[in-house]
Amino acid sequence: MNKENKNNKEIKKEKKVSKIILVEGVILLTLILCLLIVSAVKRAQPQDSKQNRIENEQESNQISTPENEKEKEKEQEKESEREQKLEEEQLLKQKQEEEIARRKQEEQKILEQAKFLAAGYDYDTAIELIQSYDGYEANSEFQTLLTEIEAKKAECVPFGAYSSSAQVNHIFFHSLIADTSKAFDNDYDSNGYNYYMTTISEFQEMMQQMYDQGYVLVSIHDVVQLVEQEDGTMAYKEGSILLPPDKKPFVLSQDDVNYYDYMDGDGFASCMVIDENGRPSTKMLLEDGSYVIGDYDLVPVLETFLETHPDFSYRGARGLIALTGYEGALGYRTDPASKDSPTYEQDKETVREVAKVMKEWGWEFACHSNGHRNMQTCTDEFLVYDTNNWLENVGSLVGETDVYIFPYGIDIENTISGYKSYKFEQLFEKGFRFYCGVFKEPWIQVRESYIRMTRRPLDGQAMLQFPERLADLFDLSKVIDPARPELK
Repeated sequence: MNKENKNNKEIKKEKKVSKIILVEGVILLTLILCLLIVSAVKRAQPQDSKQNRIENEQESNQISTPENEKEKEKEQEKESEREQKLEEEQLLKQKQEEEIARRKQEEQKILEQAKFLAAGYDYDTAIELIQSYDGYEANSEFQTLLTEIEAKKAECVPFGAYSSSAQVNHIFFHSLIADTSKAFDNDYDSNGYNYYMTTISEFQEMMQQMYDQGYVLVSIHDVVQLVEQEDGTMAYKEGSILLPPDKKPFVLSQDDVNYYDYMDGDGFASCMVIDENGRPSTKMLLEDGSYVIGDYDLVPVLETFLETHPDFSYRGARGLIALTGYEGALGYRTDPASKDSPTYEQDKETVREVAKVMKEWGWEFACHSNGHRNMQTCTDEFLVYDTNNWLENVGSLVGETDVYIFPYGIDIENTISGYKSYKFEQLFEKGFRFYCGVFKEPWIQVRESYIRMTRRPLDGQAMLQFPERLADLFDLSKVIDPARPELK
């Protein structure tokens, strides 16, 4: 019994202890939970406070007042002004850069033009061009070039290496042979071509040798000019060609630039044209019936040479183009006998257009008579009739000219003292003042009212039959085309 009681007491004691432990555990767990809650609350309080501040500020900002609106407007205006000012500054900078580039481009263009003019001995125009540019005084490049040009001008003397116009050569050619295999094919015309024509390669070599020797192409109107006298009248006097002392002026002309029917298929150009670049050129017919445009005669060949040798021309001078009229002009059948051609009127207009451009490039035209007759042996009446025909049928297309180039080089008179004949009176009345024959060396006669000047032929006959006459101009061993046959 006592034992049972003892066990009950122990059991009650153990239950009491267990209850105490349980209570203590609950209390401890409660304390821990409280601590965690307190800690979480402390951490949350600053964030809530910050969030509240942000929200309060946003709410405050959303409150619209007159003062706030004015501040906003001022800020917006300031920002707009800043942006506009920035844009204006950028635009101004861009314009300044564009203006600098434009001025630089313009300056370079003027420098190039001035150099080109000076290369052609047109020093005064080059100087005027430079001095016309605003601010040239402060431009070092302009000042350097100006000094160079003025120094070159100061070195020049009348007629360069010559003492007078009497030493000036006037050389001439006929149509140049572009295809020697066709021209020298032993047919009926071959011998004539061998005598009176020059090949393109021969012409090119001649120009190169003349250039190397200091020759400079001048206009016949540079050699002799009309000058006003003290009494107010006009008279012809030697021109004022100013060249460096080692340069030698010469005149060039080409006869029969008509491209006659008999030349068809013989290796010559067909007509004068203006190419796609606006430059005088020639058209040539090919075997298949098509045409090509290029350097197939004297005019475009010389233009090509001058592109790389601008100092071969005095102030843009070119040559004289001598035309007859009995088969039109410049390769177009504009003569009265061709009136039935469906292209007659168009061909006349084409000649006008081609001649206009050629003159703009410096080429001049001359009358070579209408029918290419011996004007010394023909009657006075025929000369008048022939000249009127040329003026009506050719002069009306290419424009006025004061140069008459005698057919076959035969002058209307043999007199040396001066013209006295009715033929001269008639030609003079028609406006001709320069009269050109043919001779083996330079010769000129300057009268108050007219000029006579001889020309030197540079054809096959001169090169093969009279080479000594050209020894002062060329080394013919380097000129004569290997394709040229011997004279018959």
